[in-house]
Order: sequence, then C-alpha cells, then structure tokens
Amino acid sequence: MAVKPVAAVPPAVRWALALALALQLLWHAAQQPAAPAPPALPPAPAPAALRLASLGEPEALSKALLLYLQAYDDQDGRSLSLNQLDYARLEGWLEAALALDPRGQYPLLLASQVYAAAPDPARVRRMLAFVERRFGDDPDRRWPWLAHAALVARHRLHDLPLARRYAAALRLRATGAGVPAWARQLEVFIAEDMNEFDSAKALIGGLLQSGHVSDPRELAFLERRLQDIAARQKETRARP
Repeated sequence: MAVKPVAAVPPAVRWALALALALQLLWHAAQQPAAPAPPALPPAPAPAALRLASLGEPEALSKALLLYLQAYDDQDGRSLSLNQLDYARLEGWLEAALALDPRGQYPLLLASQVYAAAPDPARVRRMLAFVERRFGDDPDRRWPWLAHAALVARHRLHDLPLARRYAAALRLRATGAGVPAWARQLEVFIAEDMNEFDSAKALIGGLLQSGHVSDPRELAFLERRLQDIAARQKETRARP
C-alpha cells in the first residue's frame, strides 16, 4: 500500500491531530504528582534536653546544631528560599546554639549576614533585633555583628533611626581596646546622614572627652570631622 505524504493530508485533519497531541501531553503533565512541600523547621530542643545531650561538650553540640540548621536549607537537593523558613523557629535554633556556646560568634554571623539577607523586611528586622539583644551579653566581642546590623538597617532597610540606635549602642557599650575607631564613630556618620549636625558635633565632642580615644591619628581625624561638619552646617543654613 502506498504511503501518502503528510502534505496530502487535509490541513483540518493535521490541525486536529496536533491539537489532540497537545491535549494529551497537557493531560499527562497534570497527572504528575506535585513536588512535596518541604517539612517545616521543627522547634529547637529545650535547653535542658540540649545540656543533657551535650555530654559535657556544649561547644561541639552548638556547632552540630548550626550544621543541622544550615543543612535544612537544602531539602532533597532543593534549595529553600529564606522566605520559606519559619523565622520564629529559626531564631530559636540560633538562641539554642548561642546558649550552648556563649563565646561562639557563628550564630550572630548567620543572623546578621546570612538570614538577614531575606527579601522580606520583617524577617530582616527580626534577625537584627536578635543580634541587638544578644550583643548586650558581650559587647566587646559581639560588636562586629551589631555594626553589620547598623549597616543593614542603613543601606537595606533605609531606616536611619534604627541604624543610629544600633550605632549608639556600639558607642556606649563596646568600649574595649579591641573595638576599632570606625565602630565607635559609626553614630557620627549616621547622624550626618540624618542632617543632625549639632548632634554629630556633640557625639564627636563626647568621644574626644571620653578618654577612649588616645591615638593621635584618630584624634586628628575627629578634629577634621568637626571642621567638616561645621562647614556643611554653615552651607546648609546659607541656602535659601
């Protein structure tokens, strides 16, 4: 039997066959089971249970908790977005890890630099609030994370009052010899961003009189900042 070429088939029949094939493919696709939703992050274990489970090695268990937490972001080869995480429970895990190892820095690093990168401002604020709260337990060692929180509040949230609050906490509480000058001066720059020149000058005056500034280069820098702020203030007032 001779096989007719496709061109010999009437166009209406060809269109009908193509439509039937497309409908069949769509039907098969609809029958595919949907990918299962990732399991919810469980609540962090109770502190008493963690202390018992640590077997006298709380620092090691703290690291294990954080490894579990980070591995949770990858479910069956699928990377979860930060918006899929329950941040209330996430905070509980960070708290638990920090309670086991109070000198550990990693929970605060994760909070300020990893989980605060979420696109949701509410989640970001929750992580920054956690960093601020736990900064107060050991300011001279935990100052880097609050400094980072101030920068996140300033540049990502565009919340100058919040950034200044964090910077003020750095100035007032992180007074150890290991805290760098720029961290103590962060509030000055934020006050300038807010056009609060009198406040910025008062802050510099306070730093100069506090006795915490002894490096001649830092003293000279602060003196120059005072002059620059005074010039900017004069320029601002001269504008119509």
